[in-house]
Amino acid sequence: MRHRKKGRHFGRTAEHRKAMFRNMAASLFLHGRVETTTEKAKELRQYAEPLITRAKRGDLHARRVAARAIGNDEALSKLFGEIGPRFAQRPGGYTRVRHLGHRPGDAADMALVELVE
Repeated sequence: MRHRKKGRHFGRTAEHRKAMFRNMAASLFLHGRVETTTEKAKELRQYAEPLITRAKRGDLHARRVAARAIGNDEALSKLFGEIGPRFAQRPGGYTRVRHLGHRPGDAADMALVELVE
C-alpha cells in the first residue's frame, strides 16, 4: 500500500532523482521555462517553489541551503538576484504547469513548467 507516501520514483534511484531535479530546477531558474513530462513537471514544482521562497528571504543561510539544492552558481545568482526580488510580494504559486499534449515518439504527456510574471 502507498497510503500517505509522497513523491514519485520515476524508476530511478534516489541519487538519480535528486540529480535530475537539481538540473531541472537550475534550467528553470536560468531559462524561465522547462519542457518535460507532466509527472516530472508536477514534481519539479514541489522542488522549485520552496527554493524561490528561500530566495525571497535572501539571507546567507537561505543562500547556502539553496546552493546545496541547486548546485549551479549561475542559477543560484539569478535566483537570488532576479527571481527572489521579483516574487517578493507574491505569497506563493511562483510556477505554472501548462499541458502541451503528447510527445510523438512515445505518446508521453508533455508539459511546460514556467515562472509566472
